[in-house]
Amino acid sequence: TPDPVNLHNSQQQVFNDKKTLHLPKNYNIGWMKTLDDNKLISDITIPGTHDSLALRGGPAAECQAWSLRDQLNAGIRYFDLRVSGDDLKVVHGPISQKTTFFEAFNTIKDFLSIFRTETVLVRLKHSSKFPDHVISDLKHKSNTWLRNEIPRIRDIRGKVVFVQKKSFHLGISLYETDKHGDYKVGRVGKKKDKIITHLNEALEACRSGSVVLNYSSGTGYPLLRVDNSPKSLAKKINPWLYNNLKGASEEKIKLCFGIIAMDFPGFDLIQAVINFNK
Repeated sequence: TPDPVNLHNSQQQVFNDKKTLHLPKNYNIGWMKTLDDNKLISDITIPGTHDSLALRGGPAAECQAWSLRDQLNAGIRYFDLRVSGDDLKVVHGPISQKTTFFEAFNTIKDFLSIFRTETVLVRLKHSSKFPDHVISDLKHKSNTWLRNEIPRIRDIRGKVVFVQKKSFHLGISLYETDKHGDYKVGRVGKKKDKIITHLNEALEACRSGSVVLNYSSGTGYPLLRVDNSPKSLAKKINPWLYNNLKGASEEKIKLCFGIIAMDFPGFDLIQAVINFNK
């Protein structure tokens, strides 16, 4: 008999590995328009992607299917970019993703020039050390938030909010629920337990005024096989995550989970994350 979770979600797009985005008619891309201007960014739940531009390199490397622009249109507002070299080539491990941070930044800025109610969080991770010229260049860019203080929504509409990472000290700092090595998945059931633990931890951290980062993504360990690649795991985890989030939002309690960074999220899963803000 079919797995009841997958059967229940047969009409929902919770996992996506197709390159083309199909938005419903009359869908409002600018979902942040309805957010209270006085809210802190730490008080909302934000759909994000893990290794956001890892679109190439086969099963071991690919974490997403949609382009950056399509992810923005689908509602994603947190991006995790891994870069390398002085020219900030976007990479996943040793694999080039045939674009640069600067191209990605321009795509986000173009999007924000059209959808001025939105804000986009960007986290940069360099494979070695950030070139000084990049840091000084970013400090001169307009429409960016580079301070290490939690902004209110009204202060960051139309802006890129940078997020700190060990070697990158511009922007807001994050409280991360993932512990070292949590991305390594041996058994899917154990990974699901960890995700629940992290989301519960996020509820507490959100209340204390931190911007929280959770991951639902993972990759096979100790051996990467086709059945435990990022895509295969997302195929199993995303329907389960959707059901849990939907169940939580139906309880009509005000909940905040911070950022949920996902692999291969489908449109309906992204909407389930956004719905916590309604």
